[in-house]
Amino acid sequence: MDNIAGKKSSLTWAVHLSVAALVLLWVFPTLGLLVSSFRTTDQIRTSGWWAAMFPAVQNEVFRTANPVAFRVEGDGVFVVEGNLYVVDGRAESAADVAAVISAWGVSSRDIAAFAPGEIADLGEGETLQVAENGDYIWIGNDDQISGRGQRVFVTAESPPEFTLANYRGVLFDPGNREGMARAFFNTLTVTIPATIIPILIAAFAAYALAWMEFPGRALLVAAVVAMLVVPLQLALIPLLTLHNQVGIGKGYLGVWLAHTGFGLPLAIYLLRNYMVGLPREIIECAKVDGATDFQVFTKIVLPLSFPALASFAIFQFLWTWNDLLVAMVFLIDSSGQTTVMTRQIVELMGTRGGDWEILATSAFVSIAVPLIVFFTMQRYLVRGLLAGSVK
Repeated sequence: MDNIAGKKSSLTWAVHLSVAALVLLWVFPTLGLLVSSFRTTDQIRTSGWWAAMFPAVQNEVFRTANPVAFRVEGDGVFVVEGNLYVVDGRAESAADVAAVISAWGVSSRDIAAFAPGEIADLGEGETLQVAENGDYIWIGNDDQISGRGQRVFVTAESPPEFTLANYRGVLFDPGNREGMARAFFNTLTVTIPATIIPILIAAFAAYALAWMEFPGRALLVAAVVAMLVVPLQLALIPLLTLHNQVGIGKGYLGVWLAHTGFGLPLAIYLLRNYMVGLPREIIECAKVDGATDFQVFTKIVLPLSFPALASFAIFQFLWTWNDLLVAMVFLIDSSGQTTVMTRQIVELMGTRGGDWEILATSAFVSIAVPLIVFFTMQRYLVRGLLAGSVK
């Protein structure tokens, strides 16, 4: 009676809380990848992505400029002046330095021995002074101002910094070692045909099973349902053997055919259930007016079945884009020219495991396209999935 009166049951609240928890569990990692993909290496290593909008305190190591090339003699002493961030290549000039040094030192045992502007006595008349923006003055005699630059440890507060350099390096740098640009286009080359081909075949088959009368139609529908429960791993080796025997081998054609074969049962089942639910009167009127089955299919059934087509397209696109197993079996060879993004990310985790900015950028690129496809077509998803479930 409580439900009739309009009160929500405890089960409803539990469902809502569970859905909210699942959404948060999915959103937070995705947001973390997005934010980390725009951060620099130093920022990722010193603070989490949730602190990206706040200043970060970092302990860094610099060296002054080469004294042999930059020292200036005057009044019997040698002087080297410059900026630590400019010498390190992190800024073009002292005016571009955004970090603020709060403490510095010349020994790893005491990296905060001096305050900005304080003059450090390095012994025998040698001194070093570092300002809060990284400007330094190093003074000493001929023997002291020689060899390598003086090592300086600084504790600095850096403002939030975001950069597109990670994306330029991963996607648009022709000499990048990660190979993500090639893997991105290889994945598109696999995914787009592997999504379109099964939709084309399944649409014709679904119409025939839904509206055309012929012997054995019920058995074919039962066979399609039975194929839904067959694990694809069971067919990988026999199918690869067949490809090699007929001369297809490893390549794009082989992976397209494999994805088509594995996706057809779900596509036919989903589209057939939707087409069966279309009003019979529309199709009968079209046939009375002299329309052929092909005309009925292309002019009436296909446009009305767009929600189901879009629903399967989402599933097939996500599956083929995120696939690693089928690509490893039917596509990727030792040359690496046909590597897809999932395989490339696995390799990056082994070879560039410490470069979090590269991994975060590559991972977000790999999920950005499926996200765009899903949110573009998600309004058709529920309509396509629920088709045929009720009368």
